[in-house]
Amino acid sequence: MRVVLAIFYTAAGIAHLLAPDQLLAITPSWVPFQRQVIFSTGLFEVAASTALLVGVQRKSAGILMALYALCVWPANFKHAIEGIDLPYISSSWWYHVPRLAFQPVIIWWALFCSSAVSWPFRPSRRNLLRH
Repeated sequence: MRVVLAIFYTAAGIAHLLAPDQLLAITPSWVPFQRQVIFSTGLFEVAASTALLVGVQRKSAGILMALYALCVWPANFKHAIEGIDLPYISSSWWYHVPRLAFQPVIIWWALFCSSAVSWPFRPSRRNLLRH
């Protein structure tokens, strides 16, 4: 699961670095320094993916990736509500509804893959101590 998440984040990071103009279209207007934010988030996604796979900072990377996924959710809503066309991404609600609904799973996935949370698959330490 960790490798798949790192691949997705790396691909998104590369897209941020190589195609910032398309991402500007879905960036909410209240975000300051939009071009710089898109560039910085691209670097972050690549660096966090690397840390998630090989770094001693795996847990920190997962927590930051989860927070990042929460912070970009407004761009996903803008993309859906305004029906903005992006290359290789559908503007159909058949894409947007699952995409918006999946964002909490992405947040959990980053936390789980980094061992920041163990729910629901691994028993907590507290439960292990009781038995």
